Amino acid sequence: MATLDTYRRKRNFKSTAEPKGRKARRGGNAFVIQKHAARRLHYDLRLEMQGVLKSWAVTRGPSLVPGEKRLAVEVEDHPLEYGDFEGTIPKGQYGGGSVIVWDRGRWTPVGDAEKGYRKGHLEFELAGEKLSGRWHLVRMQKKPDEKRNNWLLIKADDEAGRSAADPDILEEQPASVKTDRRIEEISENGSSRVPRAKKVAGAGKPPAKPRKLKKADESPSARTGRTGAKKAPMPPFVAPALATLMRAPPAGARWVHEIKFDGYRVQARVSKGRVTLLTRSGLDWSKRFGREIATALAALPVESAVIDGEVVVEAGSGASDFSALQDDLSAGRSDRFVVYVFDLLYLDGDDIRDLPLIERKERLAGIVEAAPGIVRFSNHFEEEGPLVLRHACRLSLEGVISKQKDAPYRSGRTRAWVKSKCSDRQEFVVAGYVPSSTSREAIGSLILGVYENGGLVHVGRVGTGFTHRVAADLFDRLQSLRSSKSPFRKRLSAEQARNVRYVKPQLVAEVEFRAWTADGHLRHAAFRGIREDKPATDIVREAPWVESVREVPWVKSAREAPRVKSAREAPSDKPAALPKAPKRRVALTHPDRVYWPDDGVTKEGLADYYTDVWRWIAPHIVGRALALLRCPTGITGQQFFQKHAWKGLNSNITPVKDPKDRAGEPLISIADLDGLMGLVQSAALEIHPWGSMVSDWERPDRIIMDLDPGEGVAWAEIIAAAEETRRRLEDAGLNAFVKTSGGKGLHVVVPLTPKATWPEVKAFTKALADEMASDSPGTYVATISKAKRKGKILVDYLRNQRGMTAVAPYSTRARPGAPVSMPLHWDELGPAIGPAHFTLENAPPRLAALEKDPWVDFQKAAVPLANATTKTRAARRGRKR
Repeated sequence: MATLDTYRRKRNFKSTAEPKGRKARRGGNAFVIQKHAARRLHYDLRLEMQGVLKSWAVTRGPSLVPGEKRLAVEVEDHPLEYGDFEGTIPKGQYGGGSVIVWDRGRWTPVGDAEKGYRKGHLEFELAGEKLSGRWHLVRMQKKPDEKRNNWLLIKADDEAGRSAADPDILEEQPASVKTDRRIEEISENGSSRVPRAKKVAGAGKPPAKPRKLKKADESPSARTGRTGAKKAPMPPFVAPALATLMRAPPAGARWVHEIKFDGYRVQARVSKGRVTLLTRSGLDWSKRFGREIATALAALPVESAVIDGEVVVEAGSGASDFSALQDDLSAGRSDRFVVYVFDLLYLDGDDIRDLPLIERKERLAGIVEAAPGIVRFSNHFEEEGPLVLRHACRLSLEGVISKQKDAPYRSGRTRAWVKSKCSDRQEFVVAGYVPSSTSREAIGSLILGVYENGGLVHVGRVGTGFTHRVAADLFDRLQSLRSSKSPFRKRLSAEQARNVRYVKPQLVAEVEFRAWTADGHLRHAAFRGIREDKPATDIVREAPWVESVREVPWVKSAREAPRVKSAREAPSDKPAALPKAPKRRVALTHPDRVYWPDDGVTKEGLADYYTDVWRWIAPHIVGRALALLRCPTGITGQQFFQKHAWKGLNSNITPVKDPKDRAGEPLISIADLDGLMGLVQSAALEIHPWGSMVSDWERPDRIIMDLDPGEGVAWAEIIAAAEETRRRLEDAGLNAFVKTSGGKGLHVVVPLTPKATWPEVKAFTKALADEMASDSPGTYVATISKAKRKGKILVDYLRNQRGMTAVAPYSTRARPGAPVSMPLHWDELGPAIGPAHFTLENAPPRLAALEKDPWVDFQKAAVPLANATTKTRAARRGRKR
């Protein structure tokens, strides 16, 4: 979807003459190529589409040699007014440097331009003042460390082409088609040093006088009275600015909001091409973070700089993943590391810590604009803070950091920076462990504490989130720290101390958890990694600024209260939270058995997840016959589908008889959370319900259209297929909902009033799939044959027949990453959410951030299939006429 939000966020229109612009209502077919001397000279190709200029930075410029590939990096959409921009972008602004209009004219797509753009192959003809003929833009496959889409600009073989021996048009015709100026002739104020004779629109008019700044236009530093940048030698290690935890981000124009990263804070110190990387406590981790990041930072166009940022590893969903970062550090690999930079403290002889944040960020953006892909600028959002947090949580990110625009950089924890999280997360002291019940040399859980009033206080344990390797490594590390005495200030109860082996309180673990219990213990905790950049003695219980002591459940007196703020400073609203989870009553044997070894998800973790999402998943699995994918030793071991009851069936799982197979083995069903916990105890990692209730076997209450992509099908094409399926269903009078499959595709699901029989539902869905395949044979196929599916999407209607099943909404999948099948709002479909974006770990925070269930109206939207059949027949008769 075309938008100018990113374009506007990156620019300060009080400092740059670039047009703010707006999205046009009607599209045209203009094109422009602007020669841009930023940190590196390049050419910006812009094609008018969807009311904006779709833009690519062509690093070496276009070539007229047919077949010669030129890298074109897709950048943010620009307004149509930008096509006329020529002049200077001030130094320190995004894209700072000189710009001329090198070529312009009209472009004509070959075929459907928007479809070609989505599929990643635009073929078009140019009719410009310099360029003409046919061209191709082909999107390359994205690498894990690439943030932007890379394309190739290729000249087609036609009369407008040139041989490699012919002159290069870039050298042959270097001047602007608008003013006939060369890029070197653009001065600091954007005017021409030596006007040329070429006649252009508007020539002869006197140049506009520079606009005098009014008081409201003064920079933040002028308003605050600070002098800002000052000449000084590079300071020694600067203790980082830290954020104060709050329940919700602040609102108002005074604040900007950044995504909170899940990695290691780092201070990058660049001096004459040499880079040092320091942790938040000043430790030199340059070697640990690897050569790639240091090399990329050394390439920045600076003599000296001190930059604040965070080193992360991004998961397949695009979110930073601290556990993956820990794994890579332990393994000594650095090829997946990315550094996000968000503040600039010192630059080329100037200490700029007293400058307002927004000015420091503008300078930083200009420095890293053309940096290698592993150095990325942390953009900010100026929308209301609570709105930004909700969107971050819906995308399963960790949270947001809110910062005062005009604040200087100050070390330590201040309230100029505040953090708000999608789920509770902090560091804890490791005080002991319980050995694994399934491995002799691995930990099963860690015993955790925090320091209060000089003593260590017990806060519970964490027993999930460990991979096999991490559990074994922790066992080895903790052996050298074994202690015969408990490090806690108070003696643990007999239950708390059972099988615990105490250790010296030296290690620090980062843990994510759902909530605090009334007695100050962790609920639903998951291990995220060992923190080596923080001393154990600094670990205290993190608490948000609150209005009153009563709001904090573990506080028994004012003496124990966390930081308390005044009522007038209270946040405007509180972040959403999962409702109180129902109580689990089913005992799990071997709760530390790891089901997803690469993700450290145990049987206990699976039970916690299903407890959290119970109220969402229950309507889709209770009272139905179920097929299960069982994996007794996890996803790497034996897997088998189970439709019938088995010997030793958990007592909370209900056997049910199929009325058409009374002589056969009973099927299985559940009636409540205890039944779901019985499935967890039975190692059911996938739940596939029938499309009808056991109270009405022969009349399904839903349709499921499974859109399964063949090899080579892009995610954008799957989204388009879902929208097409939705349109056809709604044209037939049905209401369509969408969810990820947790695999490669999407499911479009329709609620039905249970009146039609299985054969009627199957006939309707087969006709729908056949029509889609007939109308678009190059895109869809309705047959299962794999040979016919390459490059196409299977519209699988076979889920809609008696006895067939499909994975339930919110069910986990027995695949790497522990993905789940996640219901979505239709407007959430986009590149930010891929088919396996949501996982067992990030799904509960997403649900907590939603204002309402995406499928809240699912049952209300049910209509009889007869309505659709009548409407479809009428439409077909109309087409035949």
